[in-house]
Amino acid sequence: MVDVSTRDRDKWNARYADRGAPETPSTFLADCAELLPARGRALDVAAGGGRHGLWLARRGFDVTLADVAERGLAIAKERADAAGCPVRTLVHDFDDGVPAGPWDVIASLHFLNRSLFAGFASALAPGGLLLFAQPTVVNLERHEKPPRAFLLERAELPELIAELPLEVVRYTEEWTRDDRHEARLVARKG
Repeated sequence: MVDVSTRDRDKWNARYADRGAPETPSTFLADCAELLPARGRALDVAAGGGRHGLWLARRGFDVTLADVAERGLAIAKERADAAGCPVRTLVHDFDDGVPAGPWDVIASLHFLNRSLFAGFASALAPGGLLLFAQPTVVNLERHEKPPRAFLLERAELPELIAELPLEVVRYTEEWTRDDRHEARLVARKG
């Protein structure tokens, strides 16, 4: 019997082999640039081809790209080498939790695993930032993907961190200029 992790790994490796990986980072990152520390350790969650982690590496962060798909990480490493941005890659199944920190920045963009939020808080260094963005169910009004199972409910994101030692720095839930209805959060560990 094939477990879920193996199915996910195989699915994403095949997708990266067929289609490659997007290169342009989320506009959310650029919108958060002034909130980021000058440097530090950053974790790119479900990094795929590294578009978010490379953006952080270009700004001087010591970046670890973590993903279940080896093919996505190979693409990311090729891009990082070509850009002269040293990064670490880590084959990691997020069903097993968050890689040990401490991290000054954790970027989890367009990947939803609700069980990770306590791990994000634990893995952040004091004063560290969580950058999180995920489409909500409202996105289905205009787009059929991602499917509902991968969407946040309305106003769910603040509830996911309510009991954690995280202070909300910025939170929005709206249609973005990328035409997605997303919940976007920047939270600081106290």
